[in-house]
Amino acid sequence: MEIAPGDAKDAEKASAPSRSSGSAGQSSQAAVADPFGDEDGAEVKYRTLTWWQAGFIMIAETISLGILSLPAAIAAIGLVPGIILLLSLGILATYTGYVIGQFKLAYPFVHSLADVGAVCLGPWGREIGGAAQTIFLIFVMGSHILTFTIAMNSITGHATCTIVWGVVGFIILWIFTLPRTLKKVSYLSMISFASIVAAVLITMIGVGVDPTPNIQLYATRQIAFVPAFLAVCNIIFAYAGHVAFFSFISELRDPTEFPKALCLLQTTDITMYTIVAIVVYRYGGSEVASPALGSTSHTVMKVAYGVALPTILLAGVIYGHVASKYVYVRLFRGTRHMSTRTPLAVGTWALITFTFWLVAWIIAQSIPSFSTLLGLISALFASWFTYGMSGALWLFLNWGKYTKDWKKMSLFSLNVWLVIMGFVICGVGLYASGKAIHDESGGVSWSCQDNSL
Repeated sequence: MEIAPGDAKDAEKASAPSRSSGSAGQSSQAAVADPFGDEDGAEVKYRTLTWWQAGFIMIAETISLGILSLPAAIAAIGLVPGIILLLSLGILATYTGYVIGQFKLAYPFVHSLADVGAVCLGPWGREIGGAAQTIFLIFVMGSHILTFTIAMNSITGHATCTIVWGVVGFIILWIFTLPRTLKKVSYLSMISFASIVAAVLITMIGVGVDPTPNIQLYATRQIAFVPAFLAVCNIIFAYAGHVAFFSFISELRDPTEFPKALCLLQTTDITMYTIVAIVVYRYGGSEVASPALGSTSHTVMKVAYGVALPTILLAGVIYGHVASKYVYVRLFRGTRHMSTRTPLAVGTWALITFTFWLVAWIIAQSIPSFSTLLGLISALFASWFTYGMSGALWLFLNWGKYTKDWKKMSLFSLNVWLVIMGFVICGVGLYASGKAIHDESGGVSWSCQDNSL
C-alpha cells in the first residue's frame, strides 16, 4: 500500500504524510505534522522528554495496580500456567509496543487512538478510537480511586466512610493532574516506581516471615470458567500501558529513541511481575488477597499500603493526564492556546481534568471489587489496545507486502493471530466479567462499608 504525501493540514484531516526512508526525513516531517506544532518561542513546551524519562513514566503507568492482582491470578489458575502467561504475554506486549512506535514514525501527527482511527478508518474511526481510549482511561482512573479507598481503609482501620475516602482521592488526583506537560510528571514517576518496588518488597518479606498457615499450592488448577478467565484478564491488565504510548512518544525530544524506553519498561515489568507473583503466591497460598498487599499481617499491610500510596496516586495521575491531553489537543490543536497559559487554556484544562476524575470516582463507587473491575477493563479495552490493535496496525502498515519474503509471512501470521486474540479475549472476557459483576450485585456499591476486608 502506497501512502500519499500530506502536510499538517492533511494530517489534521487524517490524510497520511509520506513515509521517509531515514530518521532525518522522519524528524523533518515530525516538525511539520507534530500535534503540538512549532514550539520555537512557545510558552509551554511539550517535546521535552528524554528516552529514560519516558521509560520511567511508562514504568510508573504500567507497574502500578496490575502487579497487585498477579499473585491472586496465579492462585486462580495455578503456578505453571500463570508463569507461562506472564512471560508469553509480556514478550508479546514488547512486540506490540514496538509496532506502535513504528506506526508513530510513519504518521508523526498521530497523538492518540483517535488519530489512529482517522488514519485507518477515516472520520468514523477518529470518533470510535477517541471514545474507546477515553473510556478505557477513565475506567483505569476509577481503579486508582478504588485502590486509594482500600489503602486508606487499611491504613486508618476504616476511620471514616469509604465514600469520603473516595472523595479525598478524587480531589488529590485532580490537583496532581493540573500540570499540563509530562516532563513534570516524569520526575514524580521515579518516586512512583520507588514506591511500588518498596511496597512489593515489604509484602514479599511480610508473607515470607508470616506465611499463611496450612498453605495450599497448585501447579495447575481446575476451577470454574469465570474466575479462571478473570485471572487471565488481570494478567493482561498488568501489561495494559499501550493506550498511552502515542502520547508519550509525541512528547519525546527524539521519537526514534522510543524502543529504548520500551525495552526499559518491558525488562522491568516482566522481571518484577514474575518474581512478585511467584514469591507472594508461594507464601500466601491459594487464598492470597487481591490487591496483594492485603496478604500480610495487619501491621505490615498498613506499612505496605502507606509506602504504596505514591504509586497508587501518581500512576493514576498519568492516566488522567493522557485522557485529558487527548481532549485538550482535540480542542486547541493549531491554536495559540495549545502552547500558552491564557485563562481559556488554563481553565479548560482544569475543567477537563476535573470532569474526568469525577466520572472515575463514580465508576469506583459503582464497581467496588478490585479484581472484577480490572477484569472488565481488560476485556473491554486492554485486549485490543495491548494486543489486537497492534496486529491491525502492522497489517495496515504492510498492506500488499504480506508474502514478500518468509519474514513478512511469519509476521503476517503473528499479527493475524494477535487480532484474533483480541476478539476472543474481548468477547469471552466480557461474559466472564459481566457474570462476576452480576453475582456481586449485592455487594458494597455506594456504601460506607470497609472495602479492605
